[in-house]
Amino acid sequence: MMSTVYRLKASELDRDFLEEIKATFGDKEIEIIVSEFDETEYIFKSEINKNRLLKAIKNVKKRQSLVEVNLQDLQ
Repeated sequence: MMSTVYRLKASELDRDFLEEIKATFGDKEIEIIVSEFDETEYIFKSEINKNRLLKAIKNVKKRQSLVEVNLQDLQ
């Protein structure tokens, strides 16, 4: 059994995408499941990542441990 996960924006669905699926699976029967992807929910699945995110949110609210970047330095 072959399984492939595609993650893309709905606006990116086009003929090329469908042709890629056809090329990958040929004449095999496939199942297509569509669901929204919530990045926050994904991060919260890992306790370590969840704690990092919550700590970062607290730091932003307290204005602690912030890194300032001068946009002109990036050019």
